[in-house]
Amino acid sequence: MTRTTHQHQRFLSDLFPQGDCLFRPEELLVFGMDASRLDARPMAVVRPREARQIAELLQYAQTERIPVYPRARATNVVGACVPADPRRTGTQEPQGIVVSTLLMDSIIDISPDDFVAVVQPGVITRDLQQNVERQGLFYPPDPASLNISTIGGNVATCAGGMRALKYGVTREYVLGMEAALPGGRMLRTGGRCHKNVVGLDLVRLMTGSEGTLGIMTEITLKLLPLPEATASLLAGFSGMEQAVQAIRNVFRAGMLPAALEFMGPETLDCLALRRTPPWPGNVRAALLFRLDGTSGALKAERRRLESVLQSDADCTPVWQAAGSGPQEEEPLWEIRRGINPASYLAAPDKISDDVTVPRGMLLPALTDIAATGRKHGLTILTFGHVGDGNIHVNIMHDKSLPGVREKAVAAKKEIMNTVLSMGGTLSGEHGVGLTKAPYIDNQLSPVERQLMAGIKASFDPEGIMNPGKAY
Repeated sequence: MTRTTHQHQRFLSDLFPQGDCLFRPEELLVFGMDASRLDARPMAVVRPREARQIAELLQYAQTERIPVYPRARATNVVGACVPADPRRTGTQEPQGIVVSTLLMDSIIDISPDDFVAVVQPGVITRDLQQNVERQGLFYPPDPASLNISTIGGNVATCAGGMRALKYGVTREYVLGMEAALPGGRMLRTGGRCHKNVVGLDLVRLMTGSEGTLGIMTEITLKLLPLPEATASLLAGFSGMEQAVQAIRNVFRAGMLPAALEFMGPETLDCLALRRTPPWPGNVRAALLFRLDGTSGALKAERRRLESVLQSDADCTPVWQAAGSGPQEEEPLWEIRRGINPASYLAAPDKISDDVTVPRGMLLPALTDIAATGRKHGLTILTFGHVGDGNIHVNIMHDKSLPGVREKAVAAKKEIMNTVLSMGGTLSGEHGVGLTKAPYIDNQLSPVERQLMAGIKASFDPEGIMNPGKAY
């Protein structure tokens, strides 16, 4: 169903009063797009304030066969919350109801004894981190969008981030949840225990499901003790080969940084367009490390890292800068966070991907991606969380020029095939959404797809939840 009738509007207005239900085109516009720049027009937008409203909505939507699209801050870059079903190509009709969880933004509980936090899905990631840190606790997941993204969105996409190398991705920190399911059923699974092996792990199944199974209304998260101190080091190398060899040397020395970020030559060139870089012109690749721990141990760890980087004459940094504590470290990490705004100085349009390869295939993958850019005459930025093989690939282009968009799409396809041929995966943390759906069959076998479809049918028998996304 693609149009709201008077009956639908009356039901939604009664369930979501006080301006929490939107129908006018000008109100719906912003809810039809995300950071992928894809957009579609929904039938309506609702903004629930409590779980009961979501359960009643999903009961009604299943009866009426109305698609439902969960949404938070829409920072994802793959079209995961755009209200469109890729199987309905060519239609311009509004498709379904967008459910914005931003008004469900309470931190319900922070427990220093249980080491858990209980939150609603609309809580901003940075707000949670700051609240728990005031109590000496630590929530490690730190996606690049943490200042604006929500916990609900992070869990729905199993977000990663820079600290994933040492601490893991979002799924490692979700202990339990409450979720509304199609038909109005309420699921409570997991809890406050840090270990639980009873039954199938529905918490992990929901985590990363991209809104295709239900809508989370409450999430219980694992916390850790807050590290006493941090230190960072930015090292510049003469090329990608030297930077990748330095990564190998660090791991072989038995070191595990809290974060390890890579910036390739095209990325450094973009950053230089935005502001004068601190490194000299012979730097053609860079690694950004973060260490954490106790103050005493951290000093020794930093000296050890510097020693490891200097131990191999073939990959010694040609430049480096270091700092301890937020004031000294922030300028180094501001460089990394500046990649996205700087990228648009290379070209006005972007295809943004995050592929992952086995660590041993990192250099071949980076080399092949650069060759693909040269082949198509495109600037392709490579950067990201290389400590776990996760490469962010930004294919920069100007789609207003004849044939350029087609070259960018062809480059994306070649990169996807290259990554899969290396035993990699189409996404490490962004998810599938709309933009990677055409490539899913290249990675997932028919058996995997069949099993996933069966799980989807168990949760969502009428297929109303974010249809056509993820798998």
